Amino acid sequence: MTVILKEAVGAPHSRIYAYGAARGELAVPNDDLVGPIDSSDEWIRQRTGIVTRVRAVPETDAIDLATSAAREAIEKAGVDPAQVDLVIVATISNPKQTPSVSAIVADRVGANPAAAYDVNAACAGYCYAVAQADALIRSGAARYALVIGTEKLSDIVDPTDRSISFLLGDGAGAALLGPSDTPGVSASIWGSDGSKAGAVGMNHTLTEFRDGAAEWPTLRQEGPTVFRWAVWEMAKVAKQALEAAGITADDLAAFIPHQANMRIIDEFAKQLGLPETVKVARDIETTGNTSAASIPLATHRLLQENPELSGGLALQIGFGAGLVYAAQVVVLP
Repeated sequence: MTVILKEAVGAPHSRIYAYGAARGELAVPNDDLVGPIDSSDEWIRQRTGIVTRVRAVPETDAIDLATSAAREAIEKAGVDPAQVDLVIVATISNPKQTPSVSAIVADRVGANPAAAYDVNAACAGYCYAVAQADALIRSGAARYALVIGTEKLSDIVDPTDRSISFLLGDGAGAALLGPSDTPGVSASIWGSDGSKAGAVGMNHTLTEFRDGAAEWPTLRQEGPTVFRWAVWEMAKVAKQALEAAGITADDLAAFIPHQANMRIIDEFAKQLGLPETVKVARDIETTGNTSAASIPLATHRLLQENPELSGGLALQIGFGAGLVYAAQVVVLP
C-alpha cells in the first residue's frame, strides 16, 4: 500500500510587516582614518560619498546589534515573539564560527524554539534571506519569519589598507515577515560568479593565523574590479528583478541598493532611468558600508525620513563577496 504524505500548506503570499535597526555607538569621521592610509577627507568623500561611518564599541558584537534590531522589528510589527517560528541571520561577522547568531538571537527575543540558521552571502545576504523567508512562509514551513542582516566589520579591518578599510561600518537591520493575501515579495533574481572569488574577501584563513603563518585575517578588495562588476552587471540584475515583478521603474516608490559606494548608487539610478519621484537610499553617507546590514538599515532610515513611502514598491539589490548577488521588489510596510 502506498502512503501519501500530507501536503504542507502555507500562506498565499508574504509581506514585510516592520523593520528594526541598530547602529554602532561611535560616529567615526573620515579624518579619524586618513592617517594610516595616507589619504584625506576629500579623497574619501569623492571616491565613496562617505562623510562618517558608525562603528561599535569593543563590548558590542554582531549578536548584540542583531538582537536590538530584531526587538524593534517585532515590536513595530505587533507580533508576539513566541509566534516567530523562523529566524534567518545574514552575516559574515559571527564572533564564533558556531553556534549560529540566529539561534542566540531567537532565544534572546523570545522566539525560542524557532527554526534558526545563518546565511553567509556577504552583502547579498539580506536579500538571500528575504527570498528564503518568503518561500518558507508560502510553503507552510513558517508563519512569521525574522530576517536580520548584522555586521561588526570593524573587527576585520586593517586600518592601513586602502582598498576597503575606510568604507566599513557596524550595524544591524531586521525585517519581520508574515502571511499576506496579496504579494509583498516578488520573485528573486539571484546568483553567483565564483570565478571572481578573489575580487573581495578575507586575505588569510583562520588556520594560517593559528599556525603563525599570517596575521589576523582582514577584508581586502580589488576596487576597480568590484566597481565595474557592480555598475555594469548588477544594473542588468536590477532590471531583471523589475521584469520578474511585472513592473517598471516608474512604478517604484524607492530604490534601495547595497550601500557599497555612492558612485555605484548614482550610476545605478542613472542606468535604471529612475524618475525623480523615486527615493534613492543613500544611507552610506553617515553609516558606511555594513555589508549584510546595509539594505535593511537604509530601508529603516528611508521610511523614518519619508513615511509617505509606506505601502509603496521598493527595488532592493545586494551584491558582494563570492561574488554573489540577489534582487527583488518588496512592498514597504
